[in-house]
Amino acid sequence: MRPHPYPRGETMSETAIRDDRAAGRLEAYAGDEVVGHIEYFVLESPARALVPVHTIVEPAHEGKGIAGSLARELYAMSAREGVPVAPLCPYVVKWAARHPDEAPAADPELLSAAKAWLVAHPGRF
Repeated sequence: MRPHPYPRGETMSETAIRDDRAAGRLEAYAGDEVVGHIEYFVLESPARALVPVHTIVEPAHEGKGIAGSLARELYAMSAREGVPVAPLCPYVVKWAARHPDEAPAADPELLSAAKAWLVAHPGRF
């Protein structure tokens, strides 16, 4: 029997996810506490795309499925908005590879443009 994925009786249902587009953060909350987030930016050219750069989960909340829920919500946002995801975050890249039904493959041109944007904005992330 596999161990329960949420230790100490906690579940992802206790976590809410909110998008702070202005700050470029998709945040997971447990109550009023931010327990994890994805830092991202919106690429505008050559086409609009959501570009996740970092996924961070607070150490006390690791192993509860928070990072996966954040990645899933990022792709759900992209689907709702009709905007692709160009993931630069290693975690989101791995998550997308494991969930091709939820995470369409990234356009190589958008990935190149996202990398160039990061180089042009070195202090942003």
